[in-house]
Amino acid sequence: MSASAASPAPPLDYRIAFDSAPIGLVLSRQRQIVDCNQQLLAMFGAQRVQLLGRSFEVLYPSTDEFERTGARIAASLDAQGWYADDRVMKRLAGPAPAELFWCHVTGRALDPLQPHAAGIWAFEDLSSKRKLKVVFTAREREIAALLIDGLTSKQIGKRLDISPRTVDVYRARLMRKMGAATTTELVNKLLSG
Repeated sequence: MSASAASPAPPLDYRIAFDSAPIGLVLSRQRQIVDCNQQLLAMFGAQRVQLLGRSFEVLYPSTDEFERTGARIAASLDAQGWYADDRVMKRLAGPAPAELFWCHVTGRALDPLQPHAAGIWAFEDLSSKRKLKVVFTAREREIAALLIDGLTSKQIGKRLDISPRTVDVYRARLMRKMGAATTTELVNKLLSG
């Protein structure tokens, strides 16, 4: 078949790009999922009907983590409305329903003055690089994620609205659970799973 006889490629549009993106994508309003792509559905083991119109809370291990993450996002947006972190999320179904996994989330609030009014968020499953082998509490997961980001006890305390001493107590618990002697060793073990 000659090149001129080949059927033309379908035109590319934004919907095809959104649905075919190699990472999970979500459009949100007031922390509710307005639309999501196939990669996000596969990542969380969900059907479209389980997520559209629902709160992001269904993807979190606990209501407390959902609430604290929302507050952290609102307080940490840059001037253009961008935010990124690593956090523990929860699968809905699939081979391991209710499985907790590390996820990198990057996004942008369309209006930085109203952080949750509308946004677009990208989700990357980190479970192939970072396993959750030890059971952590919700607060331990938050502090572990911020330690991985390189924050100090003072910075973590400010971000989570707790004292740096409380952060140190949680860091010590994490070190015991992970068998780490130093913070650097703890971070390396958290990154390697």
